Formats: sequence, C-alpha cells, structure tokens
Amino acid sequence: MENKNNCGAENNGCTFRTTIGGQALIEGIMMRGPQKQAIVVRNQEGGLEIKEDELKLIKDKHPILGLPFIRGVFTFIGSLVNGMKALMWSAEFYPEEEEEPTKFEKWIEAKFGSEALMKWIIAVAVVLGIGLSLLLFIVLPTLATSGLLYFFPEAPMWLRNLLEGVVKLIIFFLYLYLCSKMKDIHRTFQYHGAEHKTIFCYERGLELTVENARQMPRHHPRCGTSFLFVVIAIAILASCVVFELPGIREVATNALVRILLHLVMLPFIVSVTYELNRFIGRHDNVVTRILSAPGLWMQNFTTFEPDDSMLEVAIEALVRVLPEKQGDDQW
Repeated sequence: MENKNNCGAENNGCTFRTTIGGQALIEGIMMRGPQKQAIVVRNQEGGLEIKEDELKLIKDKHPILGLPFIRGVFTFIGSLVNGMKALMWSAEFYPEEEEEPTKFEKWIEAKFGSEALMKWIIAVAVVLGIGLSLLLFIVLPTLATSGLLYFFPEAPMWLRNLLEGVVKLIIFFLYLYLCSKMKDIHRTFQYHGAEHKTIFCYERGLELTVENARQMPRHHPRCGTSFLFVVIAIAILASCVVFELPGIREVATNALVRILLHLVMLPFIVSVTYELNRFIGRHDNVVTRILSAPGLWMQNFTTFEPDDSMLEVAIEALVRVLPEKQGDDQW
C-alpha cells in the first residue's frame, strides 16, 4: 500500500514522527490513530477479525484533563482500560476451556446484562493489574530494603534509597525476562515487534508492504516499555530527593511511611514521565538519544522478530487508523 507521508525512504533519521501507536494482543494488534482505533486479530482459521471504533478522548469532554502535567495520569489510566478491553476482545477468538460462571457473575449478568458484566470484569482486571504493579515495584522493594537494613539501623538514608532503587530495577528486569521466556507471551512480543516495524515503515515514507516492514528495526523510541522504565527511573530520583528533605527524612525510615509516600508521589511521577517522553519523541539529538537508550535496550526483552503473517496484521491495523488528512498524525 502506498505511503504518502513526507519522510524520505533513503535514510534512518526520519523527521516525520507519527502519534499513531499500538499494542500487541493475543494473535493481533491494536492501533490508535488521531481519530480512530482498529483491532486486527488473526483467528484460528487464518482469517482476520477486525474491529474499528471512533476515538472518544476524555480531554474532548473535559479539556482541563488535556493540559500538560495533568493529562499524563488520565492518559495512562485510559490506556490501561482501553488496552484491557482490546486484549479481552482478542482473547474471544482463542477461548480456553469454559468455566462455570460464579454466582456473583450470574447475578451481575441477570441484574444488569452481559455488557455490565464485561465492564465489571475489565474494571477488576485493571485494578488487579495496578495492584500487582504497586506490589512488585513499591511494596516489595520497600519491605525488602527495610528488612535488609534492619540489621544496619545506622545506615544513611541515601544508602536506603540506593538499595531500594536497585531492587526495583532487578524486579523489573527479572519480570520482563521471565515473561519473554513464556511461549504465549513470546508470540505476543513478536506482534509487538511487528507493530514497531510497521510504524517505522510508515514514518520513513515507504510503501506499507510486508517486504518493506520486514527490513525495519524492531526497537522504537516511543514504546510503552521505555515509558515504564522512565517511570521507575524518575521514581528512584524522586525518592532520593524527597526522602532527604527535613521532616521527611526522620520518618522515612519507617517502611509503611515510605510506601505511603511512594503512592502519593506516583501521580506526579507518571505526569512528569509522560511529558518527558513527549519531549524525547519530538526531538532527536544527543541528549534525547541518551535518555531513550535504556528503554530501547529493554525492548530486547519485549519485542522479537515477527513472521510475515504478523506483519500483515500490523499493516492492516495501521492502514485503518491513518488520518484522512495527511499530517494530522504529526507528533
């Protein structure tokens, strides 16, 4: 398919950067453009299942939520909910053995209908996902560090902050590594690679074909993996600053107080990270390359080389969200 953006096909330093992004699903990909969202899944018979929707952004209804340093948190939560909906839709084409619904599920469906049941399931899944993240990257590192330093009560605050940051990074690396070794997750990460390659192909002005997309890199600087890494990195820096402040330093030795302070700081950290990622995405210089390098390296665990059928899915999803007016998706 012909690609008419203004980026030259002959170089890798493409100045065109699209706001279009995606998410890998179960045997499929979701792409979000400036006006539309498309989910494309390859079913068990080899055909394509396609779902398109017009985007309804919260900032359109409440403009204040689209302002810098406010939009980050709401965009992040919206992405979680939207991504979970897309993931569940893709899972419908690869059902596991059906289990008997619980009494509560039957009551919800009988009382409010199947749509309400689905909303309830999605809400629970999002809450559990957020809860697991908080447990792994806030509660567990804080308790582990507190347990270790129990034997060294005179340890300075900077050492506590350093150890806690190291534990967070180890958990994050180990989590990604173990996920990448799971067969089903590995295939999902192949679709993640297909998403990146297809977007690169579009940004470089090449015709959107499997042959062209196959030659593209699978590491993309505006990836969600990079976002999560920067969240953790900024959280570590914020802890080193905030926990050294007079009045906080004296109480921050208590594990429960530290956990509560981490939770209070989290919305601000997500907001700052979102704005930083937007800045990095819009600029290409020595500083932004250095800042994006760790996230690109971590994509070695979250993206793998896709096969041609995966690239076909990614191209189909991307084509369906391209803006009617050329350039409306300029980053």
